[in-house]
Amino acid sequence: LADRTLEILTEYWFKCGRPKGILFPSSWTGNYLVRDSVIQFFRESAKRAGIQKHVSTHCLRHSFASHLFEAGCDVKYIQALLGHRDPRSTEIYLHVSNKTLLGIKSPFDEMGGE
Repeated sequence: LADRTLEILTEYWFKCGRPKGILFPSSWTGNYLVRDSVIQFFRESAKRAGIQKHVSTHCLRHSFASHLFEAGCDVKYIQALLGHRDPRSTEIYLHVSNKTLLGIKSPFDEMGGE
């Protein structure tokens, strides 16, 4: 969990009166949120943000892994964070981006052109 996310959740928790049991109850039932409610909220949020493409909550997982990879995080750490046993499962999330490609230096450049 990112430090900033923990700060936001802690602030939310205090604003809600430090609830016990369920942090994000359903506004309809007061019980736990069901997966379909989260998916619907995510899609509606994307629509309000003007995102035309089909999105799913799985996009968040893919984006998280892609951003870590682009920031230089080792694939083994990403694999552990995503809970994958097989490295091939992690590779599905990692596409080669232009940002990554532009950061590659030729060994010839590293030698000073000699």
